[in-house]
Amino acid sequence: MSADTPRRIALLRHAKADWPQVSDHDRPLAERGRAEAAAVGLKLAETGIAFDLALCSTAARTRETWKAAVQELPHRPKTHYEERLYEASPGELIALLNETPDEVHDLLLIGHNPGMHALADVLSSRAQDDTLARMTRSGFPTAALAVVSFAGPWKSLEPGVGILLDYWTPKEH
Repeated sequence: MSADTPRRIALLRHAKADWPQVSDHDRPLAERGRAEAAAVGLKLAETGIAFDLALCSTAARTRETWKAAVQELPHRPKTHYEERLYEASPGELIALLNETPDEVHDLLLIGHNPGMHALADVLSSRAQDDTLARMTRSGFPTAALAVVSFAGPWKSLEPGVGILLDYWTPKEH
């Protein structure tokens, strides 16, 4: 793969969580969330992207989402559980992504809103087809997935450098 081949970042919001009497960080998936997680796993497989790395929040609902989704992938990427993804702002997420080693081409980020939606918005200066309109219309519900591409090294990732390639929600499909 050449250095000028665009990189891809898939931004995945965790699936629907339950509200038991536990801390927010420890909330598990609801029954609907388990179905959403499997469905988004199928969508990830359908993209044909062989992710080199998955960065997943340490929250229970993100870990459960990833555990179900990864079962649907033909290739299991290296996974790193990252505390900094929990309650991260778009700026904090970009700073984290700037640390990604350049040998990583395609990366999957499993996190939370409002960070995932805001990051998809802030990175994307333009969009393919109607992806931006669909994302704007439906927001970024649980198990939503946005795929953004950009050119250059990870340390050059900043607002406006990306193209929104794909947007998917469980309700749309």
